[in-house]
Amino acid sequence: MAGPVSSPYSCPSAQPDMEDAHVFGVVAGPAEAPRVAYLKQDAEVTSEMMAGLGDLDPTSVFRFSARCEESRCAQFDGHRCTLAQRIVENLAAVVDALPSCQIRRSCRWYAEAGPEACRRCPQVVTRVPQQDAQLSRVALPAE
Repeated sequence: MAGPVSSPYSCPSAQPDMEDAHVFGVVAGPAEAPRVAYLKQDAEVTSEMMAGLGDLDPTSVFRFSARCEESRCAQFDGHRCTLAQRIVENLAAVVDALPSCQIRRSCRWYAEAGPEACRRCPQVVTRVPQQDAQLSRVALPAE
């Protein structure tokens, strides 16, 4: 197993079991067009929180941030997050004003792609709706 990750950046597309995982948004809206509603303050991921979801997949309810795993992530090319780049290049902005986001200071996407990543971020969900072919294509790393 690899040693500890020392990245100063947060991943805004994390899994709940990653190091330093926090909830920073709630998935809202219809299943075919989900949007993230950003929390005013983060919520640490606890076993009680996860148990309270029952059979629901945590990533279908929450957006998580965690310490960026850099080279341990399929989205990282050794220098940057390719997911952030693909999001900016392939998805239309869904907001004009930057969302009120508590992780922006440490967000890898913001650090690398700037405000354009933030304008697209509310549409990014971990569990991509089956009918959203564009978001599915953007989510997959290049082979």
